[in-house]
Amino acid sequence: MPRSMVPARVAGGAVLALIFLGLAVLGALGIACAATGDDEASSSGTTPEAEARERMVHTQIRARGIDDPAVLAAMSKVPRHRFVPEDLRPYAYADGPLRIGHGQTISQPYIVALMTALIEPRDSMRVLEIGTGSGYQAAVLAEIVGEVYTIEIVPELGRQAAALLAELGYDNVHTRIGDGFDGWPEHAPFDAVLVTAAPEDIPRPLLEQLAVGGRLVIPLGSGSQDLVRVTRGETGFERESITPVRFVPMTGKARD
Repeated sequence: MPRSMVPARVAGGAVLALIFLGLAVLGALGIACAATGDDEASSSGTTPEAEARERMVHTQIRARGIDDPAVLAAMSKVPRHRFVPEDLRPYAYADGPLRIGHGQTISQPYIVALMTALIEPRDSMRVLEIGTGSGYQAAVLAEIVGEVYTIEIVPELGRQAAALLAELGYDNVHTRIGDGFDGWPEHAPFDAVLVTAAPEDIPRPLLEQLAVGGRLVIPLGSGSQDLVRVTRGETGFERESITPVRFVPMTGKARD
């Protein structure tokens, strides 16, 4: 991990409550985005949401050392407020995770950018995502890589994300409802695998579906978790710990 990347604080429980209190203050000061759509432009000629995205990229992502131009451009473009419940849209661009229902969350913007940067994305890549959730991470990936295959175990979230991604024109995202533990072997190998829920150990099928030279980024552990990157070489796998994180647990076969 580059030294300039400071560890993210991915909040949960009481900490999340404190974040919401702080976000309410920020919203009152006009730092959080407007709760409406992207239709109304401000006096500067840009929408409040676009301005909020630029602040997000500048203060939360670039300031923490992420400087990949493609990642920054994707984070500046994808309308994050469309991927959160309407009552939380004023906080869509704030520095923290948000609930999306069914016990799931949309990750902190910095964590989305960090995980994307860690796979070293390029436009020729085919990426497997485990845990579609809101669809936001898939949309960010779709701005940069060639094809995204994403699996969601919660049917309601999977259908909702698929509909929104299609509405926003992400035709290079392929969605599926099911248990991501076994990956998507029909489309393997993948140049990268990105997992947005935490198992105790890395599912073996995901390692097997990673192409030589590919990278897998995954949170591991229960309670105390670490974001880990695994790179597949010609003769084995190289594993590195990136930063402490807090993700929802991976369900399905990962809990058996």
